[in-house]
Amino acid sequence: MSSPDRPAATPATPAASSLNAARRSRELAELADGTEVDVLVVGLGATGAGAALDAASRGLTVAAIDAHDLAFGTSRWSSKLIHGGLRYLATGHLDVAHESAVERGILMQRTAPHLVRAQPFVLPLTPLVSRGQAALAWAGFRAGDVLRACARTSRTALPAPRTLSAVETRHMAPVLRPTGLRGGLLSWDGQLTDDARLVTAVARTAAAHGARILTRTRALALSSAGARVRDEVTGDELDIRARTVINAAGVWAGGLVDDIRLRPSRGTHLVLGSQDLGSLTAGMHIPIPGESNRFVLVLPQGDGRVYVGLTDEPVEGEVPDVPEVPETDIGFLLDVLGSALDLPLGRQDVVGAFAGLRPLLDTRAAGPDGAAGQGRTADISRRHAVLTSPEGVVTVVGGKLTTYRRMAEDAVDAALVSGRLTAGPCRTAAVPLIGAASTGTLARLDAPRRLVRRYGAEAPAVHALGLADPALNRPVVEGHPVTGAELVWAVRHEGALDESDVLDRRTRIGLVDEDRRAAHSAAREALGRCTV
Repeated sequence: MSSPDRPAATPATPAASSLNAARRSRELAELADGTEVDVLVVGLGATGAGAALDAASRGLTVAAIDAHDLAFGTSRWSSKLIHGGLRYLATGHLDVAHESAVERGILMQRTAPHLVRAQPFVLPLTPLVSRGQAALAWAGFRAGDVLRACARTSRTALPAPRTLSAVETRHMAPVLRPTGLRGGLLSWDGQLTDDARLVTAVARTAAAHGARILTRTRALALSSAGARVRDEVTGDELDIRARTVINAAGVWAGGLVDDIRLRPSRGTHLVLGSQDLGSLTAGMHIPIPGESNRFVLVLPQGDGRVYVGLTDEPVEGEVPDVPEVPETDIGFLLDVLGSALDLPLGRQDVVGAFAGLRPLLDTRAAGPDGAAGQGRTADISRRHAVLTSPEGVVTVVGGKLTTYRRMAEDAVDAALVSGRLTAGPCRTAAVPLIGAASTGTLARLDAPRRLVRRYGAEAPAVHALGLADPALNRPVVEGHPVTGAELVWAVRHEGALDESDVLDRRTRIGLVDEDRRAAHSAAREALGRCTV
């Protein structure tokens, strides 16, 4: 038996986990014929996919639906980080901070070590960072290391923070302005290869446990007995019968259940070419002038791109399917970069941008006119909430990507009570996701390291597609590493149904419009190869 901190390798091509158009059609037909499930999950972001896995791994029958695709909403627009909760320590939310650190350790050491690894960060001590601020940040990093120890995350997984000289700081981040640079603070956190890939792995692992994972299936109305849904591929409507329902629709949750009041917050990231920022060997925390505990993150991705984010701005009005990035956000992020970097970066250097909406629960007190009070979304707690409606529908909102597994556990626990179902305790803290394997096993795989970082134990199977057909072994876009084999794998095994699924979520080619246009024909060809 393997240790809980050393996940066993998953099979290279686990047929039970493969999602594709044929499986979707078959399982949707079963539900249309009247098959009842124990749990219906609405929403296939990280939390919804996590709830499907949690319930299925407890032995319950599960259907999980989404109006669009896996990770279509907020779950693909994150900073690609698995945070240890440092920010929540600073705001006094010790329980949230500890929960984040525990969940980070589970992902790094047990369930997804192929997707989450240690990322060094440099906080440069520029003239804009006072010695008092530097001391406060250093105390925070040391407290974060105590959190790591309390969460039983090994020192091997996350090294200790330390101070850096000015020379060491510029060695790790040569792009920093040397004038007035006193040194830096080095800390570590969890870097996620790709947030959408994490959701895909969770959903496929749920499928391997028997869950029906159904994208392009829109919930029209929810009740304690299931949902009226529409197949967005055919336009047909049907009823899905379920003993209990979990609403995990994120920022859209309030549109499905009355009395759920959310206050979405927009987080914007820029996409820059890595050549613009030089040879970064670490990410960076760039302090936001005038703020004591907020930073802009510079996040090297290893694929020729660097993400810079993020903002925290309230969003009013109707929630869009895909949020627009306002020029004010782009200007703000470029201005903060300009406060610390030794080169001018302008709007012309931004090759892409993306924004996500955090589904924050609005807990502001209402005023005399019935309107909610005012306040910054940056100050709203990231603690999640699980609410059960009078009709018995369970809604889970708030939280963050790092704690998706715990959010899912709490939602399923509530659903068991609401539906009067019997099942064992949550098992997902010890269930490796598809592709997970021990560090040693991953290191010995006969596949390119880039594929191992994205597919884990499945990397040799992806690589074999390219070896069998040289046309699939080439990058589909000049200057971007994704190959045709990865596009075909996305359609055969990861549930991609159209070009946008392939380019915008299974791979991240679509973040740069020019690359997306160049790869569109390759995505269409991959879909044609896999027509069944």
